[in-house]
Amino acid sequence: MRNLIHPAAPGGRAPELLQSHARAGHELLDPRRLLLPDSAVLPDSAELPGLRRLIRESWQRSVRHQANPDAAEAPLAMDRAELEEYRRRHPLATIMPVIRKLLVQPSHDSGLLVAVGDDVGRLLWVGGDPVLQRRAEGMMFVEGADWSEASVGTSAPGTALALDRSIQISGAEHYTRSVHPWSCTAVPFHDPDSGALLGVVDITGTETAVAPHTLSLVEATVAAAQAQLRIERLQSAAARTSTRRRSSPSVPAGTSGALYRNSLQLLGRDQALLSIEGRTVALSARHSEILALLGSHPAGLSAEELSAQLYPGEGSTGGGSTVTLRAEMVRLRKVIQQLSPAAVPESRPYKLSVELFPDSAQVLSCLQRGAHRIALEIYKGAVLPRSEAPGIVQLRGRVAMLLREALLADGSAESLLQYAELPEAADDVEVRRAALRLLPPRSPKRAAVVADLERLETELSA
Repeated sequence: MRNLIHPAAPGGRAPELLQSHARAGHELLDPRRLLLPDSAVLPDSAELPGLRRLIRESWQRSVRHQANPDAAEAPLAMDRAELEEYRRRHPLATIMPVIRKLLVQPSHDSGLLVAVGDDVGRLLWVGGDPVLQRRAEGMMFVEGADWSEASVGTSAPGTALALDRSIQISGAEHYTRSVHPWSCTAVPFHDPDSGALLGVVDITGTETAVAPHTLSLVEATVAAAQAQLRIERLQSAAARTSTRRRSSPSVPAGTSGALYRNSLQLLGRDQALLSIEGRTVALSARHSEILALLGSHPAGLSAEELSAQLYPGEGSTGGGSTVTLRAEMVRLRKVIQQLSPAAVPESRPYKLSVELFPDSAQVLSCLQRGAHRIALEIYKGAVLPRSEAPGIVQLRGRVAMLLREALLADGSAESLLQYAELPEAADDVEVRRAALRLLPPRSPKRAAVVADLERLETELSA
């Protein structure tokens, strides 16, 4: 476990005192003020004594998202048909038998619910005590509902994703008041190979849902499920190898692309890494640009549109560039054909035929839901830093700008200092000043930041 304290007794305080402090904090949350972005500011810690720091910070993010603490229920993000298709293709579908065996089945008569959500907080599976499940429908704790911090404020699933760590939320610590009768424990689920955030596993119920042994049980279950996903991938890879040796074009029974989240790594790299169904290839610089642009335009691009975004100075009427593009697409299709014939891009318009998850899009998704710390961990540098393709220059600038703005607005001193180590922030005076304002007066890190600022200001004045 990661330095967690049971929320029913943080710092040795009694559960009743903890709830009393949380309820007092809720008296300061006026939903009428939260509708006004300029005035939606949560009182600081001096006015919220006894409220855990992680809860106070989560409430502050909830305020900025303009989540309504008086909302009766969570919004539904997917209808049944969308949910079924999305779950079928999601990597977590593969490990649901492990979750059901270790958590769902034992919870049927225990007054607990088990939920598994995706990386943006949408609940994909909800099971457990049937009586409790019917009660939870009243606050839309159901499959397909959005329980991210941006939608419902502080909750174990949403806050665990925002912080990328195990979390326990007790009663009135929830931002939404309709959730106060409930308590919950949630643990993020990471890809066992890449470490990317895939989703979250949650236990919801009464006080037993935040017992210390509940956290240990969920963390152990997530570890077992991650190990099982890794085993199934190895078995799938071995089966594909055996099939290729028999020169059979078919995919063996029992293997599925759902084991993997097809990805495109663009950040801090001049040549992207493309991974499809567990197989990875390094792309040429031009092929990297093409897939990055197609990944940013899921509806597809015509040859003229893609050429205009690829070739500087050509414009949309450049006939030579479209001829060059068609030749590049032929070569790119051959590369992707070796990974997966089903993944070969379509033409007229040029369009991806499988869903790709570029790391740049993951950063933007995290920023959108307020999870800037996770975004910073994913961000390994600029998008294809040496590319001069107009579309890539635009994408690179957008990702970098939004990350910087989020950190300046909401980042901790540690996050700002981590960002300052990136090449693009080497001369960023504003970021260092912001970090200096947040560092405690006696922090040993202040001297290095001050020295850095003095150097930069000297260089600028010269």
